[in-house]
Amino acid sequence: MSVSGMIYILFRNLILPPACLFVLFALGLIVRKKWPRTSHTLCVGSVLLLFILSTDIGACLLGNSLEKLEAPLASSANTGAQAIVVLTAGKVAEAPEYGKKDIPDYIALARMRYAAKLHRESMLPVLVTGGLGKAFGNNEPLAQGMARGLQEDFATPVKWLETASANTAENAEFSAKILKSAGVTRILLVTDAMHMRRAKLAFQQQGLQVVAAPTMFLNTYDFRPGNFFIPGVESLRRSHYAIYEWVGLLWYRISMSSHTA
Repeated sequence: MSVSGMIYILFRNLILPPACLFVLFALGLIVRKKWPRTSHTLCVGSVLLLFILSTDIGACLLGNSLEKLEAPLASSANTGAQAIVVLTAGKVAEAPEYGKKDIPDYIALARMRYAAKLHRESMLPVLVTGGLGKAFGNNEPLAQGMARGLQEDFATPVKWLETASANTAENAEFSAKILKSAGVTRILLVTDAMHMRRAKLAFQQQGLQVVAAPTMFLNTYDFRPGNFFIPGVESLRRSHYAIYEWVGLLWYRISMSSHTA
């Protein structure tokens, strides 16, 4: 992995939970003798926040409103779209059951499955976008692994591959060049529900008309006590994801405002 890639991942992880909460707790311990009240606030507050973010209610409070920013696609018919664009997610490195090839993770699989469904219904051509290749410690760009999975496991042909991007903004920028050269100006965009608004804004910034096709709506309230108030790893993961997307949306809004000012 390149030095810049390592620095980005380290910085991203440190400013998001749970790492940032451990940093706050450690800071509270460091200042406990000089500022005991501040120390108490930092230590108790970080533990309380960790508890809330690890529960289903905490994850839903952050993620539900984010998912409601874009409605699920009612039908792939009559959308006017000319292509399906699916964004890559993570990967499982050197999966032994696949001959030590990198394979898409479960988030990527959900996007692939929905893209395959849309392709069967509409017969629109598919573009897969996502780089993060050898410079980021991967054996191949993420788009190649997802394209292989779509073709081999979902019988869905992939017409275009975008393999140079390292983030959502670059997904949009580099994909738009490929699509526009093929005469495509209106797309069905496939990604997670929590990621959809930010992705949609990025592709619209590149001059494409976007029909949102979100998948993985994970933050529907379930009021059973055993699910709602007991901390769990999956709830913390969803909270982490939601906070990352809210921060990303804020950054996009600031960037867009500065460009139009």
